[in-house]
Amino acid sequence: MEPAELARSMLGWYDKHRRVLPWRALPGKTADPYRVWLSEIMLQQTTVATVGPYFEEFLRRWPTTTDLAAADLDAVLHAWAGLGYYARARNLHKCAKTVAEQHGGVFPDNEEQLRQLPGIGAYTAAAVAAIAFDRRATVLDGNVERVMSRLFAVEEPLPSVKPKLRALADTITPERRPGDYAQAVMDLGATVCIPRRPRCGQCPWHDACAARAAGIAETLPRKAAKAEKPIRRGMAFWLINPEGSVLLRRRPESGLLGGMIEVPSSDWLERAAPGLGAVQEQAPVEAAWRMLPGQVRHTFTHFHLELGLAAARFGPKDGDGWKRAEGIWVPVDRLSEHAIPTVMRKVVRHALGSV
Repeated sequence: MEPAELARSMLGWYDKHRRVLPWRALPGKTADPYRVWLSEIMLQQTTVATVGPYFEEFLRRWPTTTDLAAADLDAVLHAWAGLGYYARARNLHKCAKTVAEQHGGVFPDNEEQLRQLPGIGAYTAAAVAAIAFDRRATVLDGNVERVMSRLFAVEEPLPSVKPKLRALADTITPERRPGDYAQAVMDLGATVCIPRRPRCGQCPWHDACAARAAGIAETLPRKAAKAEKPIRRGMAFWLINPEGSVLLRRRPESGLLGGMIEVPSSDWLERAAPGLGAVQEQAPVEAAWRMLPGQVRHTFTHFHLELGLAAARFGPKDGDGWKRAEGIWVPVDRLSEHAIPTVMRKVVRHALGSV
């Protein structure tokens, strides 16, 4: 098939089989750039099923870009908790503020200007430009990569082959209805050209697919072998004051979980599990620390984390050394009111079950 014919057949398939999603405009309706942008940020590294409730809650609390820009960052982080990759939430808030302050609350309508906004890279800029403004832009997410690698039987492995897949995708992207076309290919990858047992008989590109013809569709896209994730280890410090409140603190703005609320912890390093004596100088205050049984394990994108837990409690007769700790004191029954990332929720659950 010629590129124009491929695009036409894809749009015809989409008109019959498009998914109904809470952020997607109905046929014949104009897309809301705020909804498109919000959904695209949320969907990075996250499934449609997971994002749905978060998206609806964000819209309920902050229905416009200017509403989100005016929100308190901690409220945004708290609402984001569970989606992971918290840098996205910080950039989401920063981007909303930039759009509100520098663009009058209206998103730019082209890729170049969109890429100048915080947290918007090549993929998101193309998606917003195409879907929200119907600009011709080539959108390449994981679903589209899979479709293109099979359509053209590209056997070089990801991620190094991404530029080639983008160039191939660009040859088909139409001038007419580019937003619908982008969503169509993403829908195809999500529902038909799936990773295992692709439903080739339902595909509008069945006859044109080189990988199907060669019998290798399910083996594509190829991926380079991943290096084994390293293990980092550290210690979390569970401190209770005489009123029964727990010490929390905010992590530095830069770095992993930047700006998030945590149970104070030592540095996370690639080394043997540290004993309490090795990290006690990083404890929030001097206290009669004792080790709790077990440890907390969590996996981030690039490493596994193992945290031991040390606990201390100040009673009425133990002095006021606890007052020298930097952070905030939170009653146990109000911990859920704070933007605590998943790994620290695990620490809280482990501590509450051990002390």
